[in-house]
Amino acid sequence: MPIPGTPSRAELVDHLVRTRIAGDVATPRENNLSHYRKLANNDRHYWLGLELGARWTDEQDVLAVMAERVGVNDDPEHRYGQDTIDPELTVAGLERMAGRLRKAADGQQRVLFATGHPGGLLDVHRATASALRAAGCEIVVIPEGLTTEEGYVMQFADVAVLEHGATLWHTHSGEPMKAILTAMEREGRPLPDLVVADHGWAGYAGQHGVDSVGYADCNDPALFIAEAEGTVQVTVPLDDHVISPRHYDPMTAYLLAEAGLS
Repeated sequence: MPIPGTPSRAELVDHLVRTRIAGDVATPRENNLSHYRKLANNDRHYWLGLELGARWTDEQDVLAVMAERVGVNDDPEHRYGQDTIDPELTVAGLERMAGRLRKAADGQQRVLFATGHPGGLLDVHRATASALRAAGCEIVVIPEGLTTEEGYVMQFADVAVLEHGATLWHTHSGEPMKAILTAMEREGRPLPDLVVADHGWAGYAGQHGVDSVGYADCNDPALFIAEAEGTVQVTVPLDDHVISPRHYDPMTAYLLAEAGLS
């Protein structure tokens, strides 16, 4: 465990299942269904910075999207116990994301990275940012002095994060991304050509009209709905906080290799 170098597709699928990034994941079925229900019941905390209107008020419709795009169990009567992420869908999502990263590299685009899950995904984003910079992209530096009700919007290792009490903060909110994009517009700076993120950072960027790709867990349906509607370009399904952030290294290596960035 870790896989040296860049894994083959089959090796990555096996690794995702062994580390529970995909396959039988830690998030229980009851938690998934609870989040699908809350999204359908208009709880904006679960909209992840998106504006879903009245289009997704039936939790069974949400479940259908998640079964198709994530690989959760599609049986509405399965209400407790184990749920799943299809590792083939994870790898397919990485390959779609790689295509968009390749486009950014070819065009030497401005790219902004952000995470609401720094405990799991910070280094995935950092490594991707480093590879794009080496390919000639501009990694967007966020304006200074930004805050939300939850804390300070900061940037570490090229990745925008929320800081609260001298700690990097887990957040689903789209407000930090709103603060960044609003400040950039106010300063007359061009918006990013691409946002690579997760949670509300990815959702708000897509809603604001910026090309957005990201990662999401099986209990975060909003970004998969956004991909289905075309608001977010790519959403990769995975468990976004497994026991060690090093478990994501083979996935990152595969992503960068597919994008021609390694």
